Amino acid sequence: MGGVRAQFSTDVSIRMSLFSIPFFRDFEQIVGHPSGYRPQGYLFIATEPRHMSYLRTNYRKQIAAGLNAVQLITSQQIVEMVPQVRSEEVIGGVFCSTDGFVDPHSAMTGFALRARDQGAKFVCDALVTGIHRDGKGICAVTSTQGNIATRTVVCAAGAWSAQVGKLANVDLPIRPLRRMLVPTEPFNKISHAAPMTVDMATGFHFRPEGLRLLMAWNDPGERPGFDTNFDRAFIEKILTRGVRRFPVLEEAQVNPARCWAGLYEMTPDHHPILGQAPGVEGFWVAAGFSGHGVMHSPATGKVMADLILKGTTELIDASVLDCARFTEDRLIEETSVL
Repeated sequence: MGGVRAQFSTDVSIRMSLFSIPFFRDFEQIVGHPSGYRPQGYLFIATEPRHMSYLRTNYRKQIAAGLNAVQLITSQQIVEMVPQVRSEEVIGGVFCSTDGFVDPHSAMTGFALRARDQGAKFVCDALVTGIHRDGKGICAVTSTQGNIATRTVVCAAGAWSAQVGKLANVDLPIRPLRRMLVPTEPFNKISHAAPMTVDMATGFHFRPEGLRLLMAWNDPGERPGFDTNFDRAFIEKILTRGVRRFPVLEEAQVNPARCWAGLYEMTPDHHPILGQAPGVEGFWVAAGFSGHGVMHSPATGKVMADLILKGTTELIDASVLDCARFTEDRLIEETSVL
């Protein structure tokens, strides 16, 4: 949903998020371009002991990593934040005030403008048709707008990364998965100062967006593919789950024409692939973020620059995110994908 969060299941994700949050907070000063960062907070609601246990485990990791803004909260505190919650089953939750939202397009524009100022050149509307290798590794890229001689290629093609990988004979376990978003019509029965609120029981979540609420839910019935058409039947599915926890949403109006779909880039363990592809010198991968992409983008840029230029990075143990983990039984499963 375009937010910055630190609510993941592994230390590496928490560290990457901690790096990202202050970056977006200071984005305008750093790159001179607004990112739309809005620290409205993320609220995770638990109604089952297993979910509360999960949140406590994350909380301890976050505190250990230096995220002092995160706090375990009671059911009464949750009701105070979002009075519209059906609270009989709520046993507690986690809230972090520095979590928030950014505008991905503004962030991308800021990154691009700063890169151009530093000498980067952009080739737009070019279809990559080939990635070539010689005895030393990657040597060139061909496209519909000409050839580029290079020893370094970074595959950051999102949901299409597996197709790009095939051009270099690299098998990337990244698959596209449709995700749909449903905005309400203008709706004031829930405060627009409310945090992004996640029901751990179903994964349903919403956040204020202008005069509306933006609702999302990970439909387990979705299958990998490049379909980006919005399925109107999804509206009933998401509202059913939303009303279950927030009965007032029964009064919300939805215009199907305002709903849309996009693609997540999923890996088997829902974490990204960062690093050089095994056996292919010069072919680097920064893809498979499984919904975490804009949140991790500042950390990703730093990690990839370090690895390419220096061969190592001090930010995280990047080896846990390499491509080889999928064949070496080193998966780091993310169990709370939004």
